[in-house]
Amino acid sequence: MGYQKWEISILLVDDPQITEINKTYLHRNRPTDVISFSQIEGAFSHLNTRLLGDVVISLETAQRQAQEDNTTLQDEIAFLLIHGMLHLLGYDHEGSGKKAREMKAREKELMCSLKSRVTY
Repeated sequence: MGYQKWEISILLVDDPQITEINKTYLHRNRPTDVISFSQIEGAFSHLNTRLLGDVVISLETAQRQAQEDNTTLQDEIAFLLIHGMLHLLGYDHEGSGKKAREMKAREKELMCSLKSRVTY
């Protein structure tokens, strides 16, 4: 995706921790699966630190979603990491339907690529 030499920070947390992050930064008092904080957008993007940003994943929510979707926890975490990274790169599924479809297609493409290369 053009960011091979860039870094991301990944934080794996539980539901109470992600609820606190969600409440503090997004004003939503509930757990969620993944939250991303981009460093290439916003007030400090001009610093060019080669840090894409931070991705925070709730392992508890990921486990519930994996069970609901009849998939493995590893696949769910991989999907959430891809989802979070796409947010770091400016993709958005909460806006227009077109943007949501673009993000969904990119998620599917990257997940398929990852599954064809990695066994765990």
